[in-house]
Amino acid sequence: MRGMNMSTSQPGTEIGFTWPIRVYYEDTDAGGIVFYANYLKFFERARTEWLRACGVDQNRLADEADAIFIVRSAAVDYRAPARLDDIVKVVSRIERLGRASVDFAQEAWRDGTLLATGSIRVGCVDRIALRPAAIPPPVLAALRRGPNVNDRGLSTDND
Repeated sequence: MRGMNMSTSQPGTEIGFTWPIRVYYEDTDAGGIVFYANYLKFFERARTEWLRACGVDQNRLADEADAIFIVRSAAVDYRAPARLDDIVKVVSRIERLGRASVDFAQEAWRDGTLLATGSIRVGCVDRIALRPAAIPPPVLAALRRGPNVNDRGLSTDND
């Protein structure tokens, strides 16, 4: 698998998937900056869109393979605040791809400023028993192949 290490430079300069998110009023706290826990939501949205760009339909995965992805662990480091109406670009990369889990490295950027970094471990589980399960082979292949992106790391899928 190609190397997907975290960068502390501009988003899209290394292999990664970039997803833009606009900051809405609901994302901010009383001080007008993004509430710290909302970076986890931003990271979740970017991972979901990353899976979609890889061709993984999570509803179909649940219905046909009885498999779902859950967050097993998350760690976030905050560097600078985002504010109302900012466009935050979340860069997502795979750090490790295991038989039943995926470690993501994620970064939130605004205009060249690193706002937050996250290390997220996602596990595949049986959707009924909620016990660890192997990632289905077609999904594993899609994750290894990576998303369909342009040279800036943005999805080229139109759906």
